[in-house]
Amino acid sequence: MRSAIIIVGIVYLFSCQPNTKEGQDPQLVFQAVEVITMDQEGILENQDVVVRSGKIVAMGASGQVAFSDDAIVVNGSGKYLIPGLAEMHAHVPPIEDMEPMKEVLSLFLANGVTTIRGMLGHPKHLELREKINNGEILGPHFYTTGPSFNGNTVKTVEEGIQKVKDQKAAGYDYLKLHPGLTPETFSAITSTANELGIPFVGHVSFDVGIKRAIDAGYSSIDHMDGFVEALVPNIEEIGEEGNGLFGIYSSPMADTTRIPEIIQGLNEKNIWMVPTQALAERWMVPAEAEVHLSAPEMKYMKDETLENWGKAKKSLLSDKRYNKEKVLAYIQLRRKLINDCQQNGVGILLGSDAPQIFNVPGFSAHQELKYMVDSGLTPFEALQTGTINVADYLGKDDSGVIKIGAVSDLVLLNANPLEDIRNTMNIEAVMIGEKYLPKDSLTAMMKRLEKR
Repeated sequence: MRSAIIIVGIVYLFSCQPNTKEGQDPQLVFQAVEVITMDQEGILENQDVVVRSGKIVAMGASGQVAFSDDAIVVNGSGKYLIPGLAEMHAHVPPIEDMEPMKEVLSLFLANGVTTIRGMLGHPKHLELREKINNGEILGPHFYTTGPSFNGNTVKTVEEGIQKVKDQKAAGYDYLKLHPGLTPETFSAITSTANELGIPFVGHVSFDVGIKRAIDAGYSSIDHMDGFVEALVPNIEEIGEEGNGLFGIYSSPMADTTRIPEIIQGLNEKNIWMVPTQALAERWMVPAEAEVHLSAPEMKYMKDETLENWGKAKKSLLSDKRYNKEKVLAYIQLRRKLINDCQQNGVGILLGSDAPQIFNVPGFSAHQELKYMVDSGLTPFEALQTGTINVADYLGKDDSGVIKIGAVSDLVLLNANPLEDIRNTMNIEAVMIGEKYLPKDSLTAMMKRLEKR
């Protein structure tokens, strides 16, 4: 008779447990669980999902799937199993000290985020990626951009070309583009990147514009940067200062009949979009800073960070150009852009720009999912942005999905996210590869991360 073993401890390491057979790792079984596979909409009810050595090795109707007598059995009755989430616009501290990096990784992982893309690179991140990959550091799978390409770091064509070559040779996964690039430096950077085969992602500089950005072949455009500007006739006359961040002040002049042209370009060039709608909804909406600073997750951020976030919000609200009704209309325009992209085949990736203003790592990924639903996506479509869409983007057909042969990056939920997307926050356990973190482990991990 198969025996269920209660799982305790901070991290369950298969390598520390007795093997079923010599040379084999033991199995872990999610028994009688509801499975949201993500390669098809709906739920596979009452399933047994068997994991070994970081892979799903069997699954099927509960009681009909064979597993070893000494398997670790997790009672999944009344619970829902989804693939681990991905945060594709994250920030890991660009510093020499690894400890703050580890804290950010833990916040993501404890919230069910098993893959992140760091969007402001640092040489230390290459070491961090290696330590994660070889198991020295517990954290999400880590993809990293290099240090920023912007108007301050790249002033000449020659400088841009050399920096691309240097970052490619160093081994970064992506180039990160920031504002301030000229059409000349942008062209030099992107053409060199395309020649060398390193993808570029991020912002669209105002003087570059969305048409040049699309023609250059971004891998992903983040924040929908350049989208609103492209809808505004004679945007050049308004200028970058009059435009505001992501087009917040020029948006009342946007001509939405131009949206299909943007979508067509994105589709033709297979450019993905990372909305980071949580950043806009939480920073830019007309609500006082305390609304977000009083949220429970803020206890994981330093006082200095929260103070800076509060100042940024206050500065925005006090800007003489800020108009409550126009900003609310701007948020609705962003939501329309997101939904139009979704309905017309543009690939959308989950990303919230955490840690950034009012966005706490891990927590804000779930908030971003809610904003995707608010924009018109179904809960299933929202979940796709952080699971199977990311797998497609990364070219990994064994992740972002629950099937035999897929990696065992999994989140066990206590409620159905297809009924209410906010249920993704109701986490019972997280599994990343061979490591299983039950509720008590996650609670202990989060407790150590509290700043107050």
